[in-house]
Amino acid sequence: MTDYEIIANPEEYGIEALVEGFGGKPIEFPAAERQKWAQEIGTFAQRLQDLSSKAQTLQQWLQGRHAIKATPASLKTLKIQLFKVNDALDNAMGIVGKLETDIVPPITRKG
Repeated sequence: MTDYEIIANPEEYGIEALVEGFGGKPIEFPAAERQKWAQEIGTFAQRLQDLSSKAQTLQQWLQGRHAIKATPASLKTLKIQLFKVNDALDNAMGIVGKLETDIVPPITRKG
């Protein structure tokens, strides 16, 4: 019995050329392969926890009482770096949101 189905459409991710020839018939996701993917997701989660820890440390440093000196150029560079990190996180959250809608119980699949 299948409890979930991945319905991700390669066209929505711009990768349809990579999957041509694979066919559209559902296959069973092998347990060994699932375990490898689960381990990779665990690695992602750990990296996100590390990022969170670094962000909290940076926040504490900026909120601290110690004086901080910087050139205007270095402040602008820091701001750009933070914008890049934020943009990357926004993109990642968008992808994760889409993935959540692409893994569904079979009965909810739209035909």
